[in-house]
Amino acid sequence: MVKQLQPANFLHQGRLGQALGLVILAIGLLNTTQANAGNLYVFKDKQGQVLLTNVVRNDRPAGDSFQKFTQKVKVTYYADTNVHTYSNWGSNEAAVPASGSKNRSAYDNLIVASALRHGVDPALMKAMMHTESGFNPFARSPVGAQGLMQLMPATARRFGVMNAWNPAENIEGAAKYLKFLQGRFGNIQHVIASYNAGEGNVSKYGGIPPFRETRDYVQRVLSRYNNLYRNDPSLRASNNGVQNNSGVQNVSYNGSTSYRIVR
Repeated sequence: MVKQLQPANFLHQGRLGQALGLVILAIGLLNTTQANAGNLYVFKDKQGQVLLTNVVRNDRPAGDSFQKFTQKVKVTYYADTNVHTYSNWGSNEAAVPASGSKNRSAYDNLIVASALRHGVDPALMKAMMHTESGFNPFARSPVGAQGLMQLMPATARRFGVMNAWNPAENIEGAAKYLKFLQGRFGNIQHVIASYNAGEGNVSKYGGIPPFRETRDYVQRVLSRYNNLYRNDPSLRASNNGVQNNSGVQNVSYNGSTSYRIVR
């Protein structure tokens, strides 16, 4: 029995530089016989409004107020899932939204420090930041991801981030998360996909999930990595030794399928 249904409206801001549409979140207090509390379901209406809900009956969202949401988007939302549509910001992949253009190189020192501390590739982190937030520290995704590296609240808590809007904390938390994903999946495409779609979806599908948004995300990140940041000297300035002062070995992206230790 649904005891409570509390819709909350969110208007996307920051990530794409403009509102993409209204996102309605409907979370019910359920008993265990009605729904799997670990899943969120995504529906759209004819105007493009998006409903995220864990209250579903007969493959439709529960509640009279939500019957206009008839198109089901087949995405399983876990606590770390940040699947949504990404947007081009200009005529080429180097472009960034106006909200972040002035900050394009402002976070390089933080990226390199956190990446080396946790043994991940700083160029990969910057390619992900470019795609995630366009270097806007106040970006928020339609599903609630926050800051430069667009950490979902559950992921931020998991990796000890107290304030996801603080650039240093956000980047440090993302580096910890990427280190974890690297250890779990290894394959760089799976690591990037899990950052977007969630670990559960990558495990569920045995690789990159069949979500258009996630496949687009992986392609964008790898393209920016290879074409913009892989050989960026500002990201490699502290990367000329086998180990950094903390004894963490530097890593580099090798080819299209895996990470390797640079020796």
